[in-house]
Amino acid sequence: MNAWNAMTYEGKDTILRVVREEAERFFALAEPEDAWLAPTACAEWAVRDVVAHLVDTTEGYFEAFELARAGGAAADAYGLPGMAERVNDQAASFRNIPQKELLDRARQDFEKMQGILGDLGPDEWGGLMVSHYYMGTLPAWFYAAGQLMDYGVHSWDIRQGTGRAHGLSGDAADLLVPFMFILWQSTIKSDADLTPFSVGIRVGGRNGGDFRVEVNENGMTYGEGDLSDLPCVLEFDAGSMVLTTFGRSNAGTVRGDQTIADRYLNLFFRI
Repeated sequence: MNAWNAMTYEGKDTILRVVREEAERFFALAEPEDAWLAPTACAEWAVRDVVAHLVDTTEGYFEAFELARAGGAAADAYGLPGMAERVNDQAASFRNIPQKELLDRARQDFEKMQGILGDLGPDEWGGLMVSHYYMGTLPAWFYAAGQLMDYGVHSWDIRQGTGRAHGLSGDAADLLVPFMFILWQSTIKSDADLTPFSVGIRVGGRNGGDFRVEVNENGMTYGEGDLSDLPCVLEFDAGSMVLTTFGRSNAGTVRGDQTIADRYLNLFFRI
């Protein structure tokens, strides 16, 4: 099995290691006193708001795991379309908490979540179903990916706010590639034109490959396959795919029909 596929138990140690590395980079960026009110790539968010968002998100995971283990019924998922507005309100509610206090809380939350994920056995990694506030019921492994998205992508946001040239960690990007297809599936615009079409996605990195994507009135499906008969192929390195999917950049190389590429890339709302 692939130790870089975090959807399998064999990838557990790899993703938890990389999450910790990304978290340490994140905290190092947020700890200087003059960083607290510095801008980030997230509109209207300073570094303090990104830290608050991670606290809010991670503490929500605690509640979700407690409910799953108790066998309780979760409320209906809030949905991703309204997520940006809600997480902004949640983050703003932490603004009166001093820098050190909020960072200490974030570190404690991080360690607690690492403990929860680290204790999961092979059956629970893929078999324990936990209700995500925005996306509904998901297997436990998704929450490791959620931590990597939070610490990896939001570290990128903080660095972007400095105006210095930088990039996304290769290990983080490689691990996130499979989850970007899920994110695309979950962020199709409600008014999108779903007249059927096909497009190829070619991705580099450890979880890369050639993927055939089909879009129709039922949404989006994907799978590895030959791209030679498709009218358009989008090529990404792992980091460019992650940042494009999250709406942080417009990247990638279009080979073939530009109209199809435009339809695909504008099919999604960005989070």
